[in-house]
Parts: sequence; C-alpha cells; structure tokens
Amino acid sequence: MTKDVLLSISGLQFAAKEEEDVEPVEVITAGGYYKKNGKHYIIYDEVTEGVPGSIKNTVKITGDTLFEISKSGAASTRMVFEKDKIHMTSYQTPFGELLVGLHTKDMRMDIREDRIDVDIFYALDINNEPLSECQIKVNVRGVG
Repeated sequence: MTKDVLLSISGLQFAAKEEEDVEPVEVITAGGYYKKNGKHYIIYDEVTEGVPGSIKNTVKITGDTLFEISKSGAASTRMVFEKDKIHMTSYQTPFGELLVGLHTKDMRMDIREDRIDVDIFYALDINNEPLSECQIKVNVRGVG
C-alpha cells in the first residue's frame, strides 16, 4: 500500500422502530498509511461542522481480530472493536463526556497489498443505556 491513501468510512445506526429510515453517514478523505510491527496504521483529520478545530484520527489494525480508532483534538476517545467482546471507553466531546460501550457482534477484514476493507457490526451503549445496532465500513485504497 502506498503512503498516501484515500479513506472511505460509512456508518449506519439501526434504531429499533426506525430501521426503514436508515441513511448512511459517509466520509471520504485523504490520509496517510504505514505498517509497523505487523500492524496497519491509517491517520486522517476530521472536521466537524459547528465544532472549532479538527480531530486527529488514528486507526490501528492488528491481525484480523482487532480494530481501534483513537481520536484527539476537539474530541478524544479510544474505541476498540474486537469480535464477541464489549469494550467501554470515555468519549470526550466539546459538549461533555460520554461513557460509550461497544459490543462487537461481527467483524470482517480483507487486508491486501493494495487495499484494506473492514466491515464491523456492533451494538452501541451510551452511559450504560442501549442506543442502537450499528455498522461501520472502512475502505482504504492507495493513491498514486
């Protein structure tokens, strides 16, 4: 994979009574890629409307079982996705702190020389209250 990459992240939240009204939220952005000690790293910046500053994101992929997103800046957290496990994390936002629970139900990774595709299905809890079932798709492609 090249050092410069194009990253696409698409997320869906399925609220129990509103499943037919689900629309994905998608972000496509340029980023950087490197591999160190057998782990894949993708780094990109995120700008959120109405929030000053940017958020630096680092995605770390370990094997085909562990996917992590660390955020720092206007918001900060470390979200860990690991199949059949629940990970709790503090999510600092400009509007306050949230306790987030991520129960990864299924995770598929396809890591090749020229691309990375990840599909994660998880349940999301906020402050110990079940919120929704979610899906996130991450596609990384080399540029150049």
